[in-house]
Amino acid sequence: MKQNFTVRQGALDGVEAFLSVARHRSFRRAAAELGVTPSAISQTIRVLEARIGAALFVRTTRSVGLTEAGERFLARARPAFEELVAASDVARDLGARPTGLLRLAVPGAAVPTVLEPLIASFCEAYPEVEVEIVASAGLVDLAAEGFDAGVRLGQFIEADMVAIRLTPPFRFEVVGSPDYLAKRKAPACIDDLRDHACLRMRRSNGALAPWSFVDDGKPVETVVAGPLIAHDYPTLLGAAIRGVGLAQLPGPLAAQAIADGRLQVLLAPFAQATPGVFLFHSGKHQVLPKLRAFIEHVKQRER
Repeated sequence: MKQNFTVRQGALDGVEAFLSVARHRSFRRAAAELGVTPSAISQTIRVLEARIGAALFVRTTRSVGLTEAGERFLARARPAFEELVAASDVARDLGARPTGLLRLAVPGAAVPTVLEPLIASFCEAYPEVEVEIVASAGLVDLAAEGFDAGVRLGQFIEADMVAIRLTPPFRFEVVGSPDYLAKRKAPACIDDLRDHACLRMRRSNGALAPWSFVDDGKPVETVVAGPLIAHDYPTLLGAAIRGVGLAQLPGPLAAQAIADGRLQVLLAPFAQATPGVFLFHSGKHQVLPKLRAFIEHVKQRER
């Protein structure tokens, strides 16, 4: 059976006034400290005592003392209130300047090619911000999993997210090593991949990703087969360089190996383009200074 719950109203009302009176043993000095009238302090304490159901102070014309109930309340309320004040100070600090822990959900392939140069310079520029990079191949729910922002290919970012470009658009390239191509004829069309060892990626949902192409202006997906299945692009890159088979990889990840001849580009006319890699965040709430600083750092690097 579903239970009904209500939020208790005013549970902390009067606690600050109580602590001030207890500290000064004076309603007048407590009123001066809090910037209110002595009568307002007296009324606040009466309301607090009524809510608790016990007298907290012994009042005479010459002095103010604590009852046993007041002593016990003070012993528990003072450290709790100090913790609340400290928590407010910490939250206020996070809202005032770039500090704290910045958690980013990032595909593993994007770390060396996109993020490493950014993170190094950002950490140097903002030493009070700690950056945590969590490698994730899946489509992460930022709010549910406690991330400030994520990194993702543009086509996989939801429309209600705020996106900041990290890379130009690029293509997914089919590549093979010279050693592999010395043993097999290079594919000239998509159908030729049936005769090749193709390295595959398993998505976070467990499905094997088909290879994607563009043929005569139309998107085409083809199921390939081969000796290796991996969960990240860097593993496929290493296997392709070692001649295990052909791989379809993000252009920036394979660029260095292509440039130095360890890999050759194949089926270039059929390569599929992607909008590029983006930093994204929800944008539904106020962006804390730590994330705002990182966003501005990204934008400065792009200029």
